[in-house]
Amino acid sequence: MAPTDLAVDAPSLNKRSAPAGTAASPHRWWILAVVAVAQLMVTLDATIVNIALPSAQADLGFSDGDRTWIVTAYSLAFGSLLLLGGRIADLFGRKLAFLTGVGGFAAASALAGAATSFEMLVFGRALQGVFGALLAPAALSLLTTTFTDAKERAKAFGIYGAVAGSGAAVGLLLGGVLTEYLDWRWTLYVNVLFAALALTGGWLLLKRGTRESGAKLDIPGTLLVTGGLFAVVYGFSNAESHGWGSGLSWGFLAAGAVLLAVFAWWQTRSSHPLLPLRVLLDRNRGASFAVMLIISAGMFGVFLFLTYYLQLSLGFSAVRTGLAFLPMVLSLMTAATLATSLLLPRIGPRTVVGLGMGLGAVGMAWLTRLDLTSTYAGDVLPALVVAGLGIGLVMAPAMSLATSGVGADDAGVASASVNTMQQIGGSIGTALLNTLAASAATAYLTGRDATDPAVQAQAALDSYATAYWWSAGFFAVGALLALLLYRRGVPSTDGDTAPTVHM
Repeated sequence: MAPTDLAVDAPSLNKRSAPAGTAASPHRWWILAVVAVAQLMVTLDATIVNIALPSAQADLGFSDGDRTWIVTAYSLAFGSLLLLGGRIADLFGRKLAFLTGVGGFAAASALAGAATSFEMLVFGRALQGVFGALLAPAALSLLTTTFTDAKERAKAFGIYGAVAGSGAAVGLLLGGVLTEYLDWRWTLYVNVLFAALALTGGWLLLKRGTRESGAKLDIPGTLLVTGGLFAVVYGFSNAESHGWGSGLSWGFLAAGAVLLAVFAWWQTRSSHPLLPLRVLLDRNRGASFAVMLIISAGMFGVFLFLTYYLQLSLGFSAVRTGLAFLPMVLSLMTAATLATSLLLPRIGPRTVVGLGMGLGAVGMAWLTRLDLTSTYAGDVLPALVVAGLGIGLVMAPAMSLATSGVGADDAGVASASVNTMQQIGGSIGTALLNTLAASAATAYLTGRDATDPAVQAQAALDSYATAYWWSAGFFAVGALLALLLYRRGVPSTDGDTAPTVHM
C-alpha cells in the first residue's frame, strides 16, 4: 500500500501554501546554532538543578518535603503553558516570542540563582517555566519555517533532535561540575550565558514578522487546556511525592482529563482554535506525538535511576556521574544525525523509529543485570551506548515528522504539541517509575533486617531493576506504536513549509 492510500493524510488538508519564490535564509545554519543553544538551555534545566538540590537545601534551610517543589514549580508552569506559548508565537511573530522567551528565561534564572529564601527560589523556577513555555515552541517552529529544502531540513532536525535528546544528560554533567567546583547557584546563573548567545544571535539573524491580520487568542480554549495540563502535571507530580493513594493525585488527574476532553470538544466549535484539528489529522504527525510521549516516559529510567546507581551503589562523584553519560550522548547524537539525513529518507519512519524503540528496550533490559560488583566499562557503558543509539533514532525523526507539512501559521502550536508530549511523558515517567521502584524496595525489605547495609543496598538494586524493566516496557510499547501508526514507506517531501521571511 502506498503512503497516499491511507487517508486522512492529503497535503491539502494539513498545509497552507508558502509564498512562491521566497529564498531560504542565507543565515539558516547560524539560526540553527542559535536555536540549538536556546533549546539546550531549556532542556538541561530539567536536570541541572537536581544535582544542586542538596547544596541549595543546606544553604536556604528548606525541608526534604519542600525540595520537590524546586522541580515541580518549573514543570507545572512549563507544561501547562506550552500550547498557549506556541499559539502566541504563531499569532504575534516567532522572533518576538523567541527573544522574549530567552530574555525572560535568563532574568528568571538570575532571580532564582540569587534566591535568599525557599519561596524566592520556587518563584524563580516557576518564572523559568513560564518563559520556557514561550521559548521552546518558538525555537522548534523557527526550524520548521527556516529549513525548506528536504535534505537540509533532515540535517537540521538531526542536530536539533540530538540536542533535545542529550540535554538531560548534559544537565547532569554540567550540574555536577558547577556544584562541585563553583556553587549551586551557578546551575542557574549559567543560563544567563546561554541566553546572551541566543539573544545576540536571534536579534541579528531572525527577521521580524508582522502580526497576523485579525489575530485572536482562543481564550476559552486557553483556559481549558492550561487548566487541564496543569492538573495532569500536578497530579503526576503529587503521585511522585505523596503516592498513588493520595486523593489529590487522582482528583487532579481526573479533573485534568475532563478539562482536556472539554478542550478537544471546544476546538471543533471555536472560530479561532488554539489547536486547529488540521494539525492533528496527519497520520505520521499523530504517531510522532504518541512516540514522543512514550520515549519521554521511558528515558527517565536511564537518567534518574542510573544516576542513583552510579552515585549510591558504585560511589561515583557528581562530576564522574555526569561524565559517565557522555558516551550515551555521543551515540545519541550520531544516531539522531544519521536517522534524519540517511535512514528516514530511504526506509521511512516505521522502520527507523521502531528500530530505535527496540534498541532502547534492549538497553533498558541490559541495565537490569547491574549489581554491586558491576563495572562501568564492562556493564554500564555498553547498555548506555545501545540506549543512546535507540533514543537518537527516535527523537530526531519524531520531532521532524511532528512538525513536517504544517503551514507557517500553525508551526508554533505544532511545535508546542511536541514539547507538551515530552513534558507530560516526563511527568508520567517520573511519577510512575518512582512509585514502582519504591514499592519494589519495600517488598524486598519485608521480612529482612532493614538496618543491615547489605540488605539496604540490595533493596536499592531491586528498585532500580524494576524501573529499568518498566522503562524497557515503555520502549517496547513505543516500538509497537511505531509499527502500527506510522505510514509505510518514505515520507513525502515537505515542499510547502513556510520560508524564513514569514517568521
